[in-house]
Amino acid sequence: MLIICMFFGLAVAANAQTRISTSDPVEKAKELQGKLKLTDKQTAKIAAIYQESAQKFEKIKTEQNGNNDKMLVAIRPLRATTIQKIKAVLTPAQKVRYDKLVKGSGKASTGWSDGWSATASN
Repeated sequence: MLIICMFFGLAVAANAQTRISTSDPVEKAKELQGKLKLTDKQTAKIAAIYQESAQKFEKIKTEQNGNNDKMLVAIRPLRATTIQKIKAVLTPAQKVRYDKLVKGSGKASTGWSDGWSATASN
């Protein structure tokens, strides 16, 4: 029983670490680099876009005092702007693949459209 508890604890800790690293703007951009075959220059630009987006999200979160309904309304334009900025860095072929990532499998957010969410593992 102790071994099962230890295994479960390690699994939870590993999952938490994965979610933390993929919500880091630089790590998220590097993961996107692999998915879209971005150049290093594109990856750096996208990391900066994700970082800016994450900072703006934190400001919205603070301003809305954690009110989820108000936050959802406030972040819609931020998410749209972030997507637009990222697409401006991409080639036409990369845009097609990026659109598929953003749409995911019908989820509300796959994390690729912002700088603060953990990405879904696709």
